Amino acid sequence: MTGWLEQFPPVLQALLATLFTWFVTALGAMPVFFTSRVNRRLLDGMLGAASGVMIAASFWSLLAPAIEMSHGSWVPAGVGFLLGGAVLRLIDFLLPHLHPSLAGGAPEGLSTSWRRSVLLVLAVTLHNIPEGLAVGVAFGAAAAGIEGATLGGALALAFGIGLQNFPEGTAVAMPLRREGLSQFKAFWFGQLSGFVEPMGGVLGAWAVLAVRGLLPYALAFAAGAMIFVVIEELVPEAQSAGNGHLATAGAMLGFAVMMILDVALG
Repeated sequence: MTGWLEQFPPVLQALLATLFTWFVTALGAMPVFFTSRVNRRLLDGMLGAASGVMIAASFWSLLAPAIEMSHGSWVPAGVGFLLGGAVLRLIDFLLPHLHPSLAGGAPEGLSTSWRRSVLLVLAVTLHNIPEGLAVGVAFGAAAAGIEGATLGGALALAFGIGLQNFPEGTAVAMPLRREGLSQFKAFWFGQLSGFVEPMGGVLGAWAVLAVRGLLPYALAFAAGAMIFVVIEELVPEAQSAGNGHLATAGAMLGFAVMMILDVALG
């Protein structure tokens, strides 16, 4: 299944993989052409599944290889993981944004006069940066021949990230439509929120190949950033409308699917 990818350089592999994840984000934004509102139970179930996918991917595809290549040392995984969360928290603190679940509330980050529609897009764009980096780092690690990092595992990570991008595309496009944007503009900004992933993927793969010694830290950093997004954003969003049990079931299913993918392909 990975044979056709092996013919490409690792940076191009990461670009192709993250173009796929961006494409799924665009698919998730497409329902705005047919409706201005999505079934909330369905959306919460998908967001829960996205949370499970990201948690599983953070361990199986990122933290586990980081620990394995550190030969028993907890330092690279621990430091990288916490640094990833800290950097995302800093960006979250500084970057003006508005979460879809709080579309009627006050924006977070530094004070700004930007339109609410822009702030909604920035919130999901913030989520997608670590996802693109994670995919790029995974492909770079596989290309570097690092023990515990495989092309199949990187492909599984890209596929899992793609799956969880679908509800994210829906979650940003629908509030934009309700904010009064046209169908095309809501779709355009919804898919645009995922376009940072190809840039992050290329950067992650290039950085790993350029500075191989930092690879365990880079893998753990991406994992910490993704877990931050799950706990800070996806779980509260999925639980905000009273569908907590459904969201939890979705998270369990998403975790299992991502774990199976990683074991089967990695």
